[in-house]
Amino acid sequence: MTSNVDRYWEQFLASLKAGAKRPSAYADTAAFGFTWDDAREIASLVRIGTKTATGGLVWSNEADGTPGSRPGDLWIVIAGPDEPVCLIETTEVRVIPYDEVPEEYAREGGEGERTLSDWRRMYWEMIVSECKRIGREPDRKAPLAMERFRVVYSEPLRST
Repeated sequence: MTSNVDRYWEQFLASLKAGAKRPSAYADTAAFGFTWDDAREIASLVRIGTKTATGGLVWSNEADGTPGSRPGDLWIVIAGPDEPVCLIETTEVRVIPYDEVPEEYAREGGEGERTLSDWRRMYWEMIVSECKRIGREPDRKAPLAMERFRVVYSEPLRST
């Protein structure tokens, strides 16, 4: 059986104008937050353009043997298991130590109060959680892959 995510990808491809460059694949799905409740709330912020930036712990990618995002990567944002919401394209990735991330990422991150102090609190929780998972000590200089993205497709999934 075809997943909703795969159907969403096919729906996106079918929406492209004749002659448009057709991407061969999407990088993966993206679920933002710690829980599916978080993912639902944050996916809507992405879809409406409030959230245009995110970050991830570089050490997690290294531990998992997964590549980090690169400009041009396409991601299907999900609000739950197999619940596609929109498609985003990575436009920029910069590796920045946690304690040096500038305020603009807090605003562009679109979550919480959109202040640097609120952003630092949320991201420190993520760093502590991820470091525990991968067996590393949390560090204020932890390298974060700070990513900017744009929504390239946000139509609802059509029923079959």
